[in-house]
Amino acid sequence: MPASRGVRGRQLSAPSFDPRHYKEKTREQWQTAAEAWHRWGPTLEQWLGEATEEMLVLARVEPGSRVLDVAAGTGGQTLAAARRAGPSGRVVATDISPRILEFAAAEARAAGLTNVDTHAVDGEELAVEPESFDAAICRLGLMYFPNRAGALAGVRDALKPGGRFAGIVFSTPDRSPFFSLPVSIIQRRAELPPPAPGLPGPFSVGGEGVLGNELAGAGFVDVEVRRVEAPVRLASAAECVRFEQESFGALHQMLAGLDDDGRAAAWAEIAETLAQFEGADGFTGPCELLVGAGTRP
Repeated sequence: MPASRGVRGRQLSAPSFDPRHYKEKTREQWQTAAEAWHRWGPTLEQWLGEATEEMLVLARVEPGSRVLDVAAGTGGQTLAAARRAGPSGRVVATDISPRILEFAAAEARAAGLTNVDTHAVDGEELAVEPESFDAAICRLGLMYFPNRAGALAGVRDALKPGGRFAGIVFSTPDRSPFFSLPVSIIQRRAELPPPAPGLPGPFSVGGEGVLGNELAGAGFVDVEVRRVEAPVRLASAAECVRFEQESFGALHQMLAGLDDDGRAAAWAEIAETLAQFEGADGFTGPCELLVGAGTRP
């Protein structure tokens, strides 16, 4: 869920929200969480695999494609795009965290993929050659941009006429309780008001029509949005708690105002709450993702 990716905390709900400070904290967050995000890679690919395939299809990534990956993280979708693009194509993976891109580059080398480049850059300031990409993708990153309109405009400008963008975001909180319930517990315990409309957050573009409208507003045409059921399947609720503790840096930012006892109590309540999704076959945490796409005219 790595450009700008999720930080949630007091600063997001305050009237004096500072995008520069937010991005600095985002970079710090993912520099720290990079190793864990990489370590949980198999879980991430199992969880996000179907939506990732849908994203690559909607972006029309094919042999020979030159692909821009925004908020690439440790690069699971980067590698999938590189395999589709083949040796005659190229994937440029960008992220606000240099550390997390080190893992993406290492994974590409280990897979024998020579058509992947990495570039540490703010997703709202891509600084790539205009009209130089056939496709662009963004997996669980768009909802965390402070200036989504600007970010989408930058992606649009990077695409050749007729090029396609596709991105994955969370839908609404009620459709992804494996994540929204921990968020609500921490908000209550840390006495954090919900983020104001328009500010970044995991569910900021999940409402009905929001993603499609933002793509159209950024100048994309032939816009479409598809829903993908993406349950998180793990051995137990306790394993899901470890997954979120280690990998979801956004939750740690929200917990920053609590002392050690307060944080421990919050995680204990999260574990108890998530246990409702545990059964004979293990843990199945409900999650719904949206895959939105559009074409540069």
